[in-house]
Amino acid sequence: MSKITVIGAGSVGATIANDLMIQGVASEIVLVDVNKKKAIGEALDIYQGAPFHSPAIVRPGEYADAAGSDIVIITCGIARKPGMSRLDLAQTNVNILKDVASNVVQHAPNAVYVIVSNPVDVLTYVFTKISGLPEHQIIGSGTILDTSRLQSDLAKRFHISPKNVHAHVYGEHGDSSFVPWSLVHIANNHIDAYKDSSPDKDLIDWNKDYDEVENFVKKSGGLIIENKGATFYAVAMSVCHICKCIYSDAGTALTVSTMMHGEYGVEDVCLSTLNLIDRDGVRGKIMNKMTDEEVAKLQASAEKLKSVIAQIQF
Repeated sequence: MSKITVIGAGSVGATIANDLMIQGVASEIVLVDVNKKKAIGEALDIYQGAPFHSPAIVRPGEYADAAGSDIVIITCGIARKPGMSRLDLAQTNVNILKDVASNVVQHAPNAVYVIVSNPVDVLTYVFTKISGLPEHQIIGSGTILDTSRLQSDLAKRFHISPKNVHAHVYGEHGDSSFVPWSLVHIANNHIDAYKDSSPDKDLIDWNKDYDEVENFVKKSGGLIIENKGATFYAVAMSVCHICKCIYSDAGTALTVSTMMHGEYGVEDVCLSTLNLIDRDGVRGKIMNKMTDEEVAKLQASAEKLKSVIAQIQF
C-alpha cells in the first residue's frame, strides 16, 4: 500500500491528485481542504475514472486521515492578486501554512512533505523551522517546474528529446533564478559544442542565447496566467515526478528547494540546487562546480529570499 495526502483541493491540488491516480503513483490518495464540499466533489470526480487506470482509492478526508501517509503534499494558499505585494502574499500563505502544519504533522510525523504553495522557498523555510521534522523529510517543489520549462525549450531548439537535455534552474522559484550554463550538456556535449556534433546541425539555430532562454523560463508562468488564468498542469506533473522519485530507492537528481548549510556560501535559507531524492526524502545535495559568477548569482538569490523572510512573522 502507498498513501499520499494532498492538502488543498484547488486547481493545483486536484490536478496533482488526478495525475497521481493516472500514473499509478499511490494506491490511496486523500484530499483535504477547508472547503469540504470542494474536496468531496474533486475526490469523487477523480475516483470515478479509476476503472481506466491502476486501482486506487481517492477520497476526501480530514487532517487525521493523513495518518500513515508516505507523502504529504501541501498546495493550499491564495494566489497573488493584482496590487498584492510579494510580501503580502508571503505573510498570508505563511499564516495558512502554520495552521496546516499544526494540524497535519502530528498525524503523519514520518511522511515526506512536499511544499508546493507559493512563495515556495519562503514557505519551505518556514515549514522547516516550525514543523519539528528532520530536514530530510521536507522538500520544496522549488525550480523543478522552471527546470522542466528550460529543458523543454532547449529540446525544441536543438531538435532532441528533453531526456537528453541536462540543464537546470538554480536559486529561488522567481525572478532571481538563473541557469548555470557551465553545467548544461546535451547528449554528452556542452550546449555550445553540441551543434557541431549533431546530425541536425543545419536545423539548429543557437548563438549562445542564454538571456533569451532564461527570460522565456521566467516569463512562462505569467504568460500562461495571462492567457488562461492559472497554471496547474505542468506543476502537477512535476510534483508527481517528485513523488515517483521519493518512492524510488535509486536516488534521482532534482532541483528542489531545501535548507542550505553553507553550500556555495549560502546559509539558513531554502532555495533550489541539485539534490538526490529517494525514499527518505532528501539524501543530500550534489555539489556541482559552478563558475564564480554563477555562485554569486546563487548568493544574490539567497539574499533576496532572506530579505522577504526577515519581514514575515512566523
